[in-house]
Amino acid sequence: MKSFNFFCLFLSLTVWIQAQSADVYIGTRSPESKGIYHATFDTASGKLSQATLAAEIGAPGFLALHPEGDKLYAVADDGEPCVASYKISRDGNLSLINTEPIGDGGGAHLAVHPSGRFLITAQYGGGSVAVFPVMRNGALGKRRQLIEHKGGSGVVESRQDAPHPHWTGYSPDGRFAFVPDLGLDQIVIYRINERRSTLKQHGVAQSVPGGGPRHMRFSVDGKFIYLLNELTLSVTTFAYDAENGKVERKTTTPALSQEVKRTEAFNSASEILVHPNGRFLYSANRGDDTVTVYHANPATGRLLVREVENVRGSFPRNINLDPTGKWLLAAGQHSNTVAVFAVNSESGDLTFQTGEVINIPGPICILFRE
Repeated sequence: MKSFNFFCLFLSLTVWIQAQSADVYIGTRSPESKGIYHATFDTASGKLSQATLAAEIGAPGFLALHPEGDKLYAVADDGEPCVASYKISRDGNLSLINTEPIGDGGGAHLAVHPSGRFLITAQYGGGSVAVFPVMRNGALGKRRQLIEHKGGSGVVESRQDAPHPHWTGYSPDGRFAFVPDLGLDQIVIYRINERRSTLKQHGVAQSVPGGGPRHMRFSVDGKFIYLLNELTLSVTTFAYDAENGKVERKTTTPALSQEVKRTEAFNSASEILVHPNGRFLYSANRGDDTVTVYHANPATGRLLVREVENVRGSFPRNINLDPTGKWLLAAGQHSNTVAVFAVNSESGDLTFQTGEVINIPGPICILFRE
């Protein structure tokens, strides 16, 4: 009996220790970067370890996990624009499974479907969306579908004369795919044929003229979509009808005041997050080098700016929340830094953790794995 109790105590302690740590994978893009980097994050203390190279590959921009959590995917360049698949070992290291060429320029973003049977990529330069099957062992199949967006809103001549898909993701029930297109000022909505792993256009959601849709997130309850407009540094809220995949534009909230935006020669929004409690949102502002904290009205989806916090770095290309929602990490692409901030559970406000900054060449994507 004593040995059994000791074993139970040991097992509980092991689970508790494991629960304190999360793997962090960082996608990079700079002349000095060598690939995908790996660090560990202590979710109790907010301590981020130094990063080491986990997989060598060219320009691994955005990263995504398989729903089973044991495989990682990246849009990258192995001599040509591609999608790469990796097996994650117990120690967090990555081993390459295979790569598949995109065939239409470099991918700006990717997302694995909740079924784990396929993933989609967005090609900013190519103006297209691609679909790749995912095999049971995690390997990628040959590209199954390439859908080219057409047109351009033309509101901002230098950026909107052609389509520029910038993000990919899915409705909470997995029935629809969503692709914000910076050049069109639209979210393009696709109905998913899960059996065939194919997409068919279902409709569009029109954003504000000249907004430049970049990334988006669903509210925790699935009733609202929060769309980040890169060019106007604002967030547009849409009501979402899960039954028919239709959206209705509601309100638009600036991330920064006009006075603040005028102080920088260049300002551009990069990433948006919804806190797990659904009450707070965060968006990153390049140029101003800050994160905007919002409070969300659960009944209307309307946002109110609560705080604007400096990221202690330059050009925050990406931010992400840890699995507990207690911490936010901000990647400074031009400062080669990742900084840690504590999240106030009552207000959502951010507090910089002094000394918690690590150096990585050109970080542009932060991905947590519990």
